[in-house]
Amino acid sequence: MSKPTPDVAPLALPAPSESDHTHELNVSNGESFKFDAPGPIVVNSDGTLSRIANWPNMTPLERKRTVRVLAIRNQIRLSDREKRQLEGDGQAWQDPEVKLSIFGTTP
Repeated sequence: MSKPTPDVAPLALPAPSESDHTHELNVSNGESFKFDAPGPIVVNSDGTLSRIANWPNMTPLERKRTVRVLAIRNQIRLSDREKRQLEGDGQAWQDPEVKLSIFGTTP
C-alpha cells in the first residue's frame, strides 16, 4: 500500500472555453439560448422536457431547420402551458408542483 505524498498538487481540470460544440440560438423576443452537443431541449405538449435522440447524426442543414422549428414550437407550448395554468387557478408558476411539472422534474 503506498503512502500519499503531501507535496504533490492534485491535477486540475482544464479551464472552460468556447468550443465548437456549443451553439447559440437567438429567439424572436430577443432572448438567446446556448446548447451543447446533446442538442436543443424540446418542450413536450405535456410540459416535460426532452432532447432529440438523433441530434448527433443530423446534418448541419437538418439541425438548422430543426432548431428553427423547435424555437417556435417551444415558445408556443410554453405560452399555452402558462395560459392554461392562469385560467385554472390564476397562479401559474407560483405553485411549486406546477413549476416542477413544466420543467420536467418530479418532487
